[in-house]
This record gives sequence, structure tokens and C-alpha cells, in this order.
Amino acid sequence: PTIIRDVSLDAPVMQEEGFGPVIAVIKVRGLDEAIEIIAGRPKPLALYVFTTQSAVIDRFVKDTSSGAVCVNDTTSHFVNPALPFGGVGDSGMGSYHGKHSFDCFSHRKAVMVKGTLLDFPVRYPPGSLFNEKLVKALMNMWVVQIVLVFLGLK
Repeated sequence: PTIIRDVSLDAPVMQEEGFGPVIAVIKVRGLDEAIEIIAGRPKPLALYVFTTQSAVIDRFVKDTSSGAVCVNDTTSHFVNPALPFGGVGDSGMGSYHGKHSFDCFSHRKAVMVKGTLLDFPVRYPPGSLFNEKLVKALMNMWVVQIVLVFLGLK
């Protein structure tokens, strides 16, 4: 691997998402600046954070958006089949590995079969003012309103 130190944000290596074997290192004044830089750029496939401070880890997890956050390593999240792997935004969408692969590359088809025993004519045209008021009351589950509609008082 090649490490490039003290890279400026407008350097060519910083204009595209990197997938190695080159890694650019940017010097920052603190955690706030690091998070600000990350937030101002396209969402990365993964963020790599090297620290033993749980507060720093929490800030990276909560205040940034990426496909994954890996702490004190650069590959263990990818090779762990129990963790979903995938990007967000320009870095990709969805996630895979294990069950996550099945869910990502499958389509859940919604199927609803309505019974025919009870069917309310109020659902079908032509409509009426009575039907409109009844449907609105039913959709909002207003029991009192439903009774008033049936009594012709609403």
C-alpha cells in the first residue's frame, strides 16, 4: 500500500472514492474539522476511525453518513459475513453479505387477497355526499362521526 501524507482537499487523489492500494491522509485540527470535511463531501463506502476514545467513535457514527464505520481496522467489517456491506448515495445502495444479500437481491412481492363475504357499496362509484362523509369518518375512525352520518345529522 501507498500512503500519501498531508494531502490537500483539492488534490486529484481526493476527487474520487479510493479503493486502494493508495490512501490519502489529511491533517486536521480536531474532530469537528474532520467531521465537517466528511459531511462536505460525497458519502464514502466506509469510514475508518483509529481511536480508543468511545466519545470519538460515537461522534463519527452519529455525525457522519457512510456505508459503514470500521474502528481500528480497514477490512474486518468487509470480511465479516454477519455485517451488512454496501454504500449510500454515489457510493452505492443496498447492502449484502449473508441474509443481507438475500434481502438486497430479492424482491418481496406484496399480495393481498380480499374476501368477498363483506363488501361495502360505499367503496364504489357513483359517489354521494353521504358516502364521502362516511368514508372520511371511517378512515379517521371517528365513531361518533360515523353515527352522526348514519343519523343524517352530519
